[in-house]
Formats: sequence, structure tokens, C-alpha cells
Amino acid sequence: MGLRRKNERTALLVVLAALGAIPVASGTAGMVLGTGALPGGAKTVGSVDSEYRFVNVFWAAAGGLLWWSLRQPENRSATTRMVLSLAALGGLPRLLSWAKTGSPHPVFRATILLELLVVPVVLAWHARVIGARST
Repeated sequence: MGLRRKNERTALLVVLAALGAIPVASGTAGMVLGTGALPGGAKTVGSVDSEYRFVNVFWAAAGGLLWWSLRQPENRSATTRMVLSLAALGGLPRLLSWAKTGSPHPVFRATILLELLVVPVVLAWHARVIGARST
């Protein structure tokens, strides 16, 4: 592997590790603190809080899976692509929510951009640098 390719691979892995930190941190906070910890959030009814905490288990696990995949990026590239693809798709229901209920907090508007613009670029970068060598 050439030096340039190795440096690009390293940069990609650093970006993926940072992207993995987002769901791990926010998912853990969501499980522990509930909806009141959301930017613009507030205490809500028990059913919504319960569902929010439950869903955040999966969100935190997505970040953990992304980190796990980075230990053997070529062999676990399918996991990386799956997690990133799900995160990108998650931007679509956020857009639906915006259309149905109004503009979210600025943090979540930025999240929509991250999911719908940045993550697909990282997916393409991953495909180019790592490829699809796993099952």
C-alpha cells in the first residue's frame, strides 16, 4: 500500500471513529437522561420518554458497531456501510418531521445535513478506499 493511500485510509478511519462517537455519546445520554437532555427538549409523557430511551439503545449500538468495524476495516466493510447507510436514511424521517411539525432545534437541522450530505460522501469515500471485500 502506497504512502498516499495509507494516509487516506488513516484519515478515513479517523473520520469514521469520530462519526461513531456521535451515536455512542448521544445514545448513552438519551438512555440515561431521557428527552429533557435534548437540545430544545423538555420533560414529556412516560410513553414518549420510554420509547426515546429504548431507541437510544440501538443508536448507541450503531456507534459501537461502527467502532467494531474499524478494527478490521477491510473484513468488516459491510458493517460500516450498513451503519452509515442507516444513518443516512435516518435523515429522511427527520425531514418528514420537519414538514409535519415544524423546524427542529438548530442542532437537529445540522444533524439533517450531516445525515443527508456528509454521511453519503463518507460512504462513497469508504467504497473507494476500503472497497467491498467483506460478506
